[in-house]
Amino acid sequence: MTEIKRLYRSNGDRMIAGVCAGIAEYFALDPTLVRIGYIVLCLCTAFTAMVAYLVLWIVIPQRKNLYP
Repeated sequence: MTEIKRLYRSNGDRMIAGVCAGIAEYFALDPTLVRIGYIVLCLCTAFTAMVAYLVLWIVIPQRKNLYP
């Protein structure tokens, strides 16, 4: 069976809410590159990217731990 690829917020490699790390895991990228890209995007869009981050924080589910 093939596993369905889903986007989750990261539990382990999070700075604030795990959104950037979750996106990095989904696309198999380095989380630092995604965070730097987000900062550049935030500066170029007069901080409207912060609203997008908040929306993603609400919309993307938290990854459930397999082990307690």
